[in-house]
Amino acid sequence: MRRVIGLDFGTTNSAVAVATPDGSAVLATFADGAQRTATFRSLLHFNPDSVGPGQRPQGVAGPEAIKSYLESGGRGRLIQSMKSYLASRLFADTNLFGYFYTLEDLIAVIIRALRVAAEAQFGDIGRSVVVGRPAHFSGAATEEDDELALNRLRAAFEQAGFEQVAFEFEPVAAAYQYEQQLDHDELVLIGDFGGGTSDFSLIRLGPSTRRTGHRRSDILGVDGLGIAGDAFDSTIVRHAVAPSLGLGSQYRSPFDQVLPVPAWIYERVERWEHLSFLKTKQVMETLQRIKFGAHEPEKIEALMHIVNDDLGYQLYRAVERTKFELSAQPASTFVFRDRPVAIKKPVSRTEFEAWIAPKLAALAACIDRLLVRCNVTPADVGSVFLTGGSSFVPAVRCLFEEKFGADRLRGGEELTTVARGLALRALRQ
Repeated sequence: MRRVIGLDFGTTNSAVAVATPDGSAVLATFADGAQRTATFRSLLHFNPDSVGPGQRPQGVAGPEAIKSYLESGGRGRLIQSMKSYLASRLFADTNLFGYFYTLEDLIAVIIRALRVAAEAQFGDIGRSVVVGRPAHFSGAATEEDDELALNRLRAAFEQAGFEQVAFEFEPVAAAYQYEQQLDHDELVLIGDFGGGTSDFSLIRLGPSTRRTGHRRSDILGVDGLGIAGDAFDSTIVRHAVAPSLGLGSQYRSPFDQVLPVPAWIYERVERWEHLSFLKTKQVMETLQRIKFGAHEPEKIEALMHIVNDDLGYQLYRAVERTKFELSAQPASTFVFRDRPVAIKKPVSRTEFEAWIAPKLAALAACIDRLLVRCNVTPADVGSVFLTGGSSFVPAVRCLFEEKFGADRLRGGEELTTVARGLALRALRQ
């Protein structure tokens, strides 16, 4: 039997699953130090020191990228959240050490690494793949933006050796995996919370649809928006981190004016994949001038240190750690130290939930919009299956508990459900 695979290329993590003849799906695993994991970090590291003069840096992906970055002492370029740029016409290519790379080139490096790891485990996986896609890509304002994102993603997969690339909505893929647990028919709301987008689908699932085969009419509707894990992280940066790096402070200009430190700098800091954009001669000279007249120069010095030493990865690991702790307990302490930077900020879950309240309201509005469009009431929904990392955030779960009741919430395999479902979808195709 030929291999039938599904690949979930995510903003933060990716996963691959292979369908089996008995109708189940087996996850590929990836080496991560001495351990193996079913998720593959969607990032790249380009280290010009690893190749000879005049050679084009190839880049390494996933756990190897993190290892390469740390072993290099932060040299080179660490790149993440590439999926967030697929719908952007502003990102055509980037210059890395004198060589131009398109966004498709960068994503293809990750896809090839996933393919190689999967073939090491399963053998030849063929040239066909079913790939997950959000209802709306991050930053997409029109259908044309979503179509641009799909075309770029397809091109990246083709560069990586796939000839037949089909797409399925990520929450619909999650539904196929969740359906394996059902012994009765019901209408299910699927909520898939990724790094860059949150996506929802209303779909009829159960033994009847498994027996007769799924039809598009079983999918009542799909919707989503560009708010998810990265957006939650950015609120922690803005409120717990950026004030220690100069946000809200003032400086005296060469014209003897007292001015606020420009807010646009911290908009970059809030997205760690944007942090490296500050490491330009012009920006660093601007920061040096601000530091010279700053009322709190040590804060600007700390910011310059983080930018100059490419500490975005370490900073955001600390942010993620705080977010995870707040999902499990009522309070945490954000800690980041790398001399001369020393940030220690207590954060309560109540504070965090207040920071993300506007984003939660947008999520709730998206769900309501989907229900209305499908002429469905909360009482009509038999169960709610939540997947993705941010589904662990208590305030997110509370949103669904209040609307549908805690007894109808389901979950499990939050980081790999979509990949398994994509493989099952591939098998049925």
